[in-house]
Amino acid sequence: MAKQAISITLEADNLTWLKGRAGAPGVRSVSELLDQLVTAARTSGDAGPSRSVVGTIDVDASDPWLEGADAAMGAIFQASLGRPLMVKETSPACGTTGKKRVRRG
Repeated sequence: MAKQAISITLEADNLTWLKGRAGAPGVRSVSELLDQLVTAARTSGDAGPSRSVVGTIDVDASDPWLEGADAAMGAIFQASLGRPLMVKETSPACGTTGKKRVRRG
């Protein structure tokens, strides 16, 4: 099976643990260790039932092939453009944090 790169965010303690375990014999990297852990969890059957998204979206009975979906999404987008948008920029802190120039002579 082909591998695919992803990005994950872990707590520092978990990352330290993974890096320590990745140094064990037979494991080349943190990625390989994570792959082994996920494979073991998936094949053990203890991960709980699989979840499906089937039935989580209601399709309009009058348009089962979603032929009007582009127009509907376009209308929603246009309506969102009409709403006011509040943008607030934060001003920089007073003073500069850079080095002060020393005046000579």
